[in-house]
Amino acid sequence: MAKINICNVVVLDNPSLFKNPFQFEITFECLEELNEDLEWKIVYVGSAESEDYDQVLDSVLVGPVPEGKHKFVFQADPPDINKIPVADLDVTVILLMCFYRGREFIRVGYFVSNEYTDPELKECPPCVPNFDKLQRNILADTPRVTRFYIDWSDNPDQGENMEDTENVPPPVNQLNTDSNQMLAGSAAAKEISKPSTENSSSNPCVMETEPSV
Repeated sequence: MAKINICNVVVLDNPSLFKNPFQFEITFECLEELNEDLEWKIVYVGSAESEDYDQVLDSVLVGPVPEGKHKFVFQADPPDINKIPVADLDVTVILLMCFYRGREFIRVGYFVSNEYTDPELKECPPCVPNFDKLQRNILADTPRVTRFYIDWSDNPDQGENMEDTENVPPPVNQLNTDSNQMLAGSAAAKEISKPSTENSSSNPCVMETEPSV
């Protein structure tokens, strides 16, 4: 049984200018005290055709994690515009991922729409994108939550042969697992449901513990 349940994710400052930071307010519940930190990542999917354009916008460590409900704000800088194919700029995906002992156990994916708010630019968009005029809109009402099996025990090697369990409904109704909004068959959709075990450099993050009721 998973020791961490995501209770809610609030997308802050949305819609926002393309060059503004991403901000997610994350509330999660720890069912049993964890001996090691959680690692959270924000990944921007630059293209539906290739993972080569994926960008890890930030990675933070959250811990120690005592039993109870906790909340923190995860902020990350916007993606490097030089690494985004122009053809894939309009619609893409942002991923919020969480790892324990280097293994991903939950992923929340959102569609992201990038468009001009200026009527003239909307009707005749420039060949070279004007990122200063682009507005980013995260479709926060239709996330897709994917869960993966990991071994939470103090002897993680015992669970190596267990298969991943995908698309398990979250514990609360704030997180919608309806996959009909996802790009069927596209690489972006596959990114949302494929587990990752990659490690990256991480920064510490201060966590707010909510009082017990």
